Amino acid sequence: MTATSRPGRPVLLGQNQYGKAENRVVKITRDGDTHHIKDLNVSVALSGDMEDVHYSGSNANVLPTDTTKNTVYAFAKEHGIESAEQFGIHLARHFVTSQEPIHRARIRIEEYAWERIATSDANSKFIGADEVRHSFVRQGQETRLTQITYDGKSWEVVSGLKDLVVMNSTNSEFWGYVKDKYTTLREAYDRILATEVSGRWRFNWTDDEQKAPNWDKSYEQVKKHMLHAFAETYSLSLQQTLYQMGARIINNRAEIDEVRFSLPNKHHFLVDLEPFGLKNDNEVYFAADRPYGLIEATVLRDGAEARIPVDLTNL
Repeated sequence: MTATSRPGRPVLLGQNQYGKAENRVVKITRDGDTHHIKDLNVSVALSGDMEDVHYSGSNANVLPTDTTKNTVYAFAKEHGIESAEQFGIHLARHFVTSQEPIHRARIRIEEYAWERIATSDANSKFIGADEVRHSFVRQGQETRLTQITYDGKSWEVVSGLKDLVVMNSTNSEFWGYVKDKYTTLREAYDRILATEVSGRWRFNWTDDEQKAPNWDKSYEQVKKHMLHAFAETYSLSLQQTLYQMGARIINNRAEIDEVRFSLPNKHHFLVDLEPFGLKNDNEVYFAADRPYGLIEATVLRDGAEARIPVDLTNL
């Protein structure tokens, strides 16, 4: 078989995609002396008529990955970055509509948040400025995520977050569970409940004829409802808390039809202080990082179809 011949059956090409991953782009918007930052990590994956490049090595239908990288930076200038979702929509639409062989574009974006540094009232004495509006500190909590997929006709937008660590120091119990000869865990009627939230939610905006959500407001509101549900649920299991978090989002955000969470149970065990003649009245804990219980589930609006992948590792 020559290098340019197509392999005979039954060896066939399956799903394939290509693009430039993890393009770090930082956009500074200058509103006079006040500056604003958008800090993104953008990954582009394109698919379509790509059989020839796999079978024969012909690049006739291939837009170079270097070009996709350049497009990310050019679009940051040409379109600005209103939100991670809107920026991803601009990119996906461009790749599908400008390149005939490209039938589907998937844009994944991580957004890193910055907050303005508050300066002292006397700062002008030292730097000769009335007010500092260009200094920022990187926020150390969650990373915002979005994935935009476009096939030339319909959109799928799945947004979310990861690395959001939350804790309830009380109002959590765990008892009444199955016990067998290997069970050593004691029932708990007042325990710490802590987790590191990884969540994704799917918007029901799929068509350009529909009014698009306010992406930033939606994110802020989803996070608010998620945290309120975590804090306000008297928890008999992390599963119960997960469901309440998802249900609160679905019930309060009409633009979202599906939520999926992956919640590791960050266990905190009471330390035995009796050898030291001390009583541990739910005060001193050992924080175990592994092994950990991993609770995962999808919460859906009635009638909606589950489309968020079960494995969130690469989403």
